[in-house]
Amino acid sequence: MDFRKVFNSIPEEFDKWRTRYCDELFAHVVEYSKLDSGKTALEIGPGTGQATEPILKTGCSYLAIELDENLAEYTKNKLSSDDNFQIVNADFETYDLRHHQFDLVYSAATIQWIPEKIGFPKVYDILKSNGTFAMMLTRTDEKSANEPLYLKRQEIYSEYFHPEAEYTCNLNYNNTDKYGFIDIECCHYHKTRELNADEYVSWIRTMLLI
Repeated sequence: MDFRKVFNSIPEEFDKWRTRYCDELFAHVVEYSKLDSGKTALEIGPGTGQATEPILKTGCSYLAIELDENLAEYTKNKLSSDDNFQIVNADFETYDLRHHQFDLVYSAATIQWIPEKIGFPKVYDILKSNGTFAMMLTRTDEKSANEPLYLKRQEIYSEYFHPEAEYTCNLNYNNTDKYGFIDIECCHYHKTRELNADEYVSWIRTMLLI
């Protein structure tokens, strides 16, 4: 199993339980990038679309590149009614984008799977002048409220999770300035999500904790 494709077998569960991002985040990205129907956007690894629909609603010309074939097919069926939506089942690291230029390139908990020496220069090359690169991720508080549960879960995880291709990616979000990016901002948004025991188990299947 390729470490990058651990969620490929559970698209329905991934779509139902994966943590959503804050509305304020999307409002900021859209405002900052001045995204509208005359602009273009590329999403790297949309999964099942947790960070897709708010961008589609701007009317921009949208392209997604998704590595997992089942996630790509699920998201295509989910969003293909939007005329401005297009998705390609491919590996961003190797997919030829030399003839494309985008006003916005963004990633929601995906770019960290790509070595920065590959991902950051490629994003820089496909951005238009004054384009925007947005990286999003979620940080959960599953450990502090019940640390014994967290440690027990990690024991089970270590015992049974053994992908064929180990995760060896080296990416530091703070290194973007080394690849030519300027006007860098870091924003934090907070929200609360409450789950019962069964919901927590369903949610944890969609989280990869290392």
